[in-house]
Amino acid sequence: MAARRVRLQARLLLLLLPQVYCEYGMVHVLSEKGSSKGKDYCILFNSQWAHLPHDLGKASLLQLQDQTASVLCSPSDVPDGGFNNQIPMVMRGNCTFYEKVRLAQINGARGLLIVSRERLVPPGGNRSQYEEIDIPVALLSYSDMLDIGKSFGRSVKGAMYAPNEPVLDYNMVIIFVMAVGTVAIGGYWAGSRDVKKRYMKHKRDDGAEKHDDETVDVTPIMICVFVVMCCSMLVLLYFFYDHLVYVIIGIFCLAASIGLHSCLSPFVRRFPLGKCRIPDNNLPYFHKRPQVRMLLLAVFCISVSVVWGIFRNEDQWAWVLQDALGIAFCLYMLKTIRLPTFKGCTLLLLVLFVYDVFFVFITPFLTKTGESIMVEVAAGPSDSATHEKLPMVLKVPRLNSSPLALCDRPFSLLGFGDILVPGLLVAYCHRFDIQVQSSRVYFVACTIAYGIGLLVTFVALALMQMGQPALLYLVPCTLITSFAVALWRKELAMFWTGSGFATYLSLPW
Repeated sequence: MAARRVRLQARLLLLLLPQVYCEYGMVHVLSEKGSSKGKDYCILFNSQWAHLPHDLGKASLLQLQDQTASVLCSPSDVPDGGFNNQIPMVMRGNCTFYEKVRLAQINGARGLLIVSRERLVPPGGNRSQYEEIDIPVALLSYSDMLDIGKSFGRSVKGAMYAPNEPVLDYNMVIIFVMAVGTVAIGGYWAGSRDVKKRYMKHKRDDGAEKHDDETVDVTPIMICVFVVMCCSMLVLLYFFYDHLVYVIIGIFCLAASIGLHSCLSPFVRRFPLGKCRIPDNNLPYFHKRPQVRMLLLAVFCISVSVVWGIFRNEDQWAWVLQDALGIAFCLYMLKTIRLPTFKGCTLLLLVLFVYDVFFVFITPFLTKTGESIMVEVAAGPSDSATHEKLPMVLKVPRLNSSPLALCDRPFSLLGFGDILVPGLLVAYCHRFDIQVQSSRVYFVACTIAYGIGLLVTFVALALMQMGQPALLYLVPCTLITSFAVALWRKELAMFWTGSGFATYLSLPW
């Protein structure tokens, strides 16, 4: 008897427990007059109340009634005549979601939009309440409600629906081309430039003006220090994002302008104009009497960075500037930072492989919210007061129309580290190709391996529907391929230590 009583209490408790399913959807709004084009707005709904159709053509187009002057918590909040075949918009607060939607349903509503000034949360209830309600209920942001009134006036119609998310967005093709292109061009440029620099040291006449920037050879100690700095910075950003994000934006503007200048200067030097130098002076930098054309190039590069810094939150076009500056920054870093041995490449890639996996897959078990520190920082915390995003990524807007693109993640991202880290190995492969005169077999193989690793990353992203540490796939693909090529050519010892330099280096051009 006691056991039956316990089972009955457990069932009652299960019946009354809140069950919340969070799903993104859209409300398609257009004017009743039919004089303007419709527009989709983000809504957050709980399919336990009522399911939304996946196709806009199957969704009921109903009149949206603006009742945001009330919270719809008592019968006195219901207007005369009720909500016959309408979707009322009411303010959030003062009572439960169930009380609001029950009043709306009793008075003839075909749906309910609850307008929230705060962060959107799914409208919850318990199983008995879900069984009683058969109209959809969703949350709409206050800013979107204002935009509806501004764009369409008071006489509007709306249809709530929830289209299926595409398995893979077409913008991944653009990101793939940009990433593989940057790695290939940067690796080729860095390797050729390094060999050219070594060749010039053999020439007696070395009095020509130095155009190239100095390279930095990375040592194991530098790798360890770099990884510790990355971990510290990521954790600091997680806890103090709103304060440090502006520091990162400023650093990006400075570094991107330097990178853009470094990438464009070889082309500008080919122009026959502007070779004259500025007069003698004692000003910093200008005392070196730079050429006028190089000075104008510096002004242009700084201007591009400043324009991006001012308009960085313009989603329509600012991402183009960010990607251009980001690619220039990556190319600059690839030709400036040099890994002298495959041993150094292996150490760097493996350490950052562990770093990437730890901060994506392990940190959700260590944080209170269960969120990955890496994903949270890269995408920007949802509770950030500044709503700023870190610029150290390539970003391309989603090309497919979907609730996720509209509500939460309108861009697909690829971090600079996922380009730079394998790119340094590609650059080393190209240098070694030229040194052993191997017709660039290492360079081509490693670049193809990078592209395959990136494709595997995209497949994993589509299958798991969650942020992926790209180095988890890129590091094994590039390292194993480079190792296999060296083993196949019986050059593993030379490839590992970076030895086997030709005593006379003939330029490839």
